[in-house]
Amino acid sequence: MIPPAKPLLGDEEALAAAEVIRSGMLVQGKKVAELEAEFGRFIGSKHTFMVGNGTQAVHVALLAAGVKRGDEVITTGFSFLASSTSIVHCGAKPVFADIDPKTFNIDPDDVRKLITKKTKAILPVHLFGLACDVKALQEICDEHDIVMVEDACQSHGAKWNGKGVGTFGTTAAFSFYPTKNMTTGEGGAVTTMDDKTAELVKLIRNQGQVSRYQCVMIGYNYRMTDIHAAIGLVQMKKLPKWTETRQKNAAYLDRELGKAGITIPFVPKNYTHVYHQYTIRVRDRDNVQKKLADMGVGTGVYYPQGLHELGPLAKYRTRKLPQTEKACKEVLALPVHPALSKADLETVAKSVAKSVS
Repeated sequence: MIPPAKPLLGDEEALAAAEVIRSGMLVQGKKVAELEAEFGRFIGSKHTFMVGNGTQAVHVALLAAGVKRGDEVITTGFSFLASSTSIVHCGAKPVFADIDPKTFNIDPDDVRKLITKKTKAILPVHLFGLACDVKALQEICDEHDIVMVEDACQSHGAKWNGKGVGTFGTTAAFSFYPTKNMTTGEGGAVTTMDDKTAELVKLIRNQGQVSRYQCVMIGYNYRMTDIHAAIGLVQMKKLPKWTETRQKNAAYLDRELGKAGITIPFVPKNYTHVYHQYTIRVRDRDNVQKKLADMGVGTGVYYPQGLHELGPLAKYRTRKLPQTEKACKEVLALPVHPALSKADLETVAKSVAKSVS
């Protein structure tokens, strides 16, 4: 079976982790600082802080941007649940906007309809490795004096107009979960271009301490270990090449699936897609997925249900989201990861063309 995603970890990562273990200095030390510097340079952020996972990163990013109890945060209904549960963890209310059916990202025109006196922030998700319409979203924020907090957990290295995601909002969050474009085993990062916000992030992630036992606010234990950071430093060296491979794999699938009349992922002009997922739309999706599995091609469904209809988040639903609900029935993510061979790609393309014919 060709897997839809595959973490790429080897001897270099194992040796780096072992070196930290032997050193005895395990938590938020030199390796974490090195990774913060390296990832910050890669993204283009002024300040970068490592945390324990992507959900913590979104939570900290929201708190540091000033989101508090009673606020409303407009976000997408088409994402992993952590983007919205993090809003709830702040005591705020998620307000769900619909998506652009071409990009799967939050629709700025729909966002405009949802602004109220209680709106504190917009939390766009740069979904599947493609940046949102950050220009339009920032214009909305400026017009209404609200902040943008980017969920960039799937988009390491994605760009708009040559500028990296994670540098547009007041704060931004990244994830290093094993299936992301790079991993630390488990981990996350918060980025910001603002000095005062950076000081808040530092306090929030480490018990509100300015120094040991000098606590100035109620914070959290959201630190990253040096073991995870050491793995991340190895992965950082490989990330540019992996991204290039993802883009080449996507280009191949674009050509082959396009010949078969299949709607391929849409990439607007001046956007750099890093293809965390390669997502197509198909009718009778569940049947197509079963056919592909029978042909040895693994796929994923991201996401089968809108957040406005999901479990405890459904209580925040105020209306239907037609584009989100349609996408939930049609999206299918194909293998695009760097471990694919040429033969794998050929199998994926031929199998998809055959399964939807």
